[in-house]
Formats: sequence, C-alpha cells, structure tokens
Amino acid sequence: MKKYLTVFNLGLQNTFVYRWNYFLRAVFGLIPLAGTVFLWRAVFKEPGGGMHGYTYGSMIYYYLLTIVVSNLVTPTEDEWQIASDIREGQINSFLTKPVNYLAYRFSIFLSGRLVFSAVTIPPVALILFHFRDYLTLPSHAVTYFCAFLSLVMSALIQFFITYTIALFAFWILEISTIVFIVYSFEYFLGGQMFPVDIMPAGIQAALKWLPFYYELFCPIAIFMERLRGGDMIQALAIQSGWLLLMWAAARYMWKRGLGHYQAVGG
Repeated sequence: MKKYLTVFNLGLQNTFVYRWNYFLRAVFGLIPLAGTVFLWRAVFKEPGGGMHGYTYGSMIYYYLLTIVVSNLVTPTEDEWQIASDIREGQINSFLTKPVNYLAYRFSIFLSGRLVFSAVTIPPVALILFHFRDYLTLPSHAVTYFCAFLSLVMSALIQFFITYTIALFAFWILEISTIVFIVYSFEYFLGGQMFPVDIMPAGIQAALKWLPFYYELFCPIAIFMERLRGGDMIQALAIQSGWLLLMWAAARYMWKRGLGHYQAVGG
C-alpha cells in the first residue's frame, strides 16, 4: 500500500505543475453554461415551457451540478497516458516490478481528480454563488449518503471504462477513434447535454440498463431527489453491477493484452 501512496504523492506533484492549465480549462469550460442558461431561459419563457417536472431554476441547478460532478469524477487524459505507456514500451518497467499497473493508474487518477477539483473550486464556487437562488439542498440525510455513494461509483465506472479503452493500444496504434465514439455516447446519453429524464419513458427505461446513465446523471438525480425510494435503490443496484462488470472487463483486457504485447521500446 505504501508504494501506491508514494505514486499518489508523485501524481499530486506532477499534476500541480499543470495547475494553471486546469484552472483555465475550468474557467473556459464554464462558457457553455452561459449558452445553456440563455437556451433554457428562452424555452421556459414560452407558454407550456416546463417539462417533466423541471422549472427554469431546477434546470439551471441541474447544469451546475453537472459541472461539479464532472470535475470530481471524469478522468483527464488518462486514456492517452496509458496508451502512450503501451505504445512506447514504458509499461515494460511495470512488468518487471511488484507493481499492479491498475492500482498504479488508479493512484494517478485519484491524485489528478484531487488537484483538478481543488484548482477548479474558485471559479465553480463563484458560479454557484451567482446562481444561489436556484440551489435547493436535499431534505433527507439519507439522500446525501446515497448521492455520495453513487458519486464514488460513478468515478470508478468512468475510470474503469477509460482504463479498458486505453488497453486497446495493445492491439491498435491509435485509440482516438474509440475514445471519441465512447465520449459521444457518454455526452449524449450520460446527461451532460440534457437531463436523461426529459426523454420519452421508453428511452429512459432502456438507458437505465446502460453504463452511461450512471457516469454522471445518476448521482445528480439522487441529489436533486428526482430518484427516490425503490427507483433509487434499483439505480444503485444496477450501478453496482456496472461497476463490477467494468472492473472485470479492465482485468480481462489487461490479461489478454499482455498475451499480445511484444514489449517493443521502453
């Protein structure tokens, strides 16, 4: 465990080198929020503009939460770094040492999320303060716990998906096409573009069985108390299942990849 804490510490130091890059990315990442505010303001000003229980305020609150949750759980360039280790042979050094590469990358992921979240707190806090009239905290203590549990599982699912995709570098030189395809599905079906629960009921029912639903939307819906009772329990159970499945997929891809790896470079 000590060696992975050392890796975590090194990850913090390395990530702090790019703190201004993270800060500027966070600031300019808020620009789409302005467009979103204007869009939904126009929608809700129209007669009958409300939809599926959302008001203008709750819709803005939803997008504010997507910013916070995305900063906490979304990997930043991890897939490119892993693919680069494989492609350039840097992974050779891990194969000859008593280091679990999955645990090593997870330590880097945690340190990156910690620094990224800390650096982006000031601009996000200013945005939250500006829209403070739209913020509505959960009314039940159990909601906080379930939302936090879902948030942790969302981070793990995103990490394992990213890790699994990156391991395709064992077979192909360039993984960018796969990354962008998966990212497109995540953006559209995961709740970043719009809340999943404004879609038709049949589509919502199908999306609840896909992992994208649990990468971002699920913890937000729980925190906003749009998922309650039995629906919330079911969502957490399915999310747990996807977490175990993606962990198993990551281990399987690593094992199969090593059998194909030629140890060139490094």
